[in-house]
Amino acid sequence: MVTDDQQLITLARVGSLLHAWSAGDPNHPAVVLSHGAAMDHRTFDPNLHALLEAGYRVLTWDIRGHGRSKPLGKTPISVEDMVDDLIAVLDHFDVNAPACIGGHSLGGYIAQKLVKRAPERVAALVIIGSTCTTMPITRMEKWALQSSPQWFRPWPWGHLKRTIAQSTARHQHVRDYAAEAAAALTKDEFLAIWHAVSHCIHPEPDYRIEVPLLLTHGAQDRTGNVARSAPKWAARDPHCTYSVIPDASHNAHQDNPEFFNQVLLDFLIKHFPGAAT
Repeated sequence: MVTDDQQLITLARVGSLLHAWSAGDPNHPAVVLSHGAAMDHRTFDPNLHALLEAGYRVLTWDIRGHGRSKPLGKTPISVEDMVDDLIAVLDHFDVNAPACIGGHSLGGYIAQKLVKRAPERVAALVIIGSTCTTMPITRMEKWALQSSPQWFRPWPWGHLKRTIAQSTARHQHVRDYAAEAAAALTKDEFLAIWHAVSHCIHPEPDYRIEVPLLLTHGAQDRTGNVARSAPKWAARDPHCTYSVIPDASHNAHQDNPEFFNQVLLDFLIKHFPGAAT
């Protein structure tokens, strides 16, 4: 936590006790951020102050199974279930006006599913290090994604956690955070969450995101086909702003927060102004 005035709520949801935080004036425009797999709400600590200074209310949460949101609860779990959880969090915090919905990696999938299901709740979309859930993928990409839980299953959990931390970031302090966050999950929890990730791509070639979209990833992000597919995604959606974050890997918002925060604020000022604008 980076500010003392964050309001913590807990919310019982289908076998899990969700933890979520609200910072800033509840009357300010809301920016809602969802973290990636094996991370937690603290991944956005380097971005919180800039958003609060710009006049936003910021909501973060620990997705079920992560951080303080324990236990995982229902299994199998799907990304759609996580969207249900996020909507419950928004309702609990009385976020009734359209908000900026943002997400990193898994959180980016949740954000995309939310804007598709409930577009009236979304004023703008921010994606960090995530692939598009509705663009067609090759048969090889589909096979690689859907079989990936089986590759992880025999992998010793201690080594897998260290590998996740190393591949997530360029800078050691971010890797240290990622290792600590991943340690909050059991291997069974991680596998259940990753199964949800691996089955959330549902191509719809004619679908377009009809709200302003900020699409970002780190210049050194080697996760899956994130960097490779991003230019095609940016070209597909008519309201997309595309930015590559230099000196950054998968957790680009942590690896280079100064650059990322400026890109984010430039986008928000144009499409979803805060109270300080």
